[in-house]
Amino acid sequence: QVQLVESGGGLVQDGGSLRLSCAATGGTFSTFTMGWFRQSPGSEREFVAAISGSGRTYSADSVKDRFYISRDNAQKQVYLQMNSLKSADTAVYYCAAGFRRNAVVLPAAAAYEYWGQGTQVTVSS
Repeated sequence: QVQLVESGGGLVQDGGSLRLSCAATGGTFSTFTMGWFRQSPGSEREFVAAISGSGRTYSADSVKDRFYISRDNAQKQVYLQMNSLKSADTAVYYCAAGFRRNAVVLPAAAAYEYWGQGTQVTVSS
């Protein structure tokens, strides 16, 4: 069974930075496509970024040039470096793992089989 545990969330001021981590156990980590999603109260879960097993990255337009996804297959971790944070980035951030590789489907939550419990990120203005 694959388990994902996020960490690194917290309170940060507008314009600040945070780095989220997601540690995976179970499964063959290097074969997973890993994704980050976020959800704020009253909103749908929103795609943030994804990275294939080989390191190809995809990101939402709303975070492009501010957020960067990376992974360490040896450590079985995926990271989300978030810079120039805005109040609109406030949300619970979720890590996800799946087997899809088609870039067209990666922004969809349904493309991922496994999810973490989420970590809260709050940006104060």
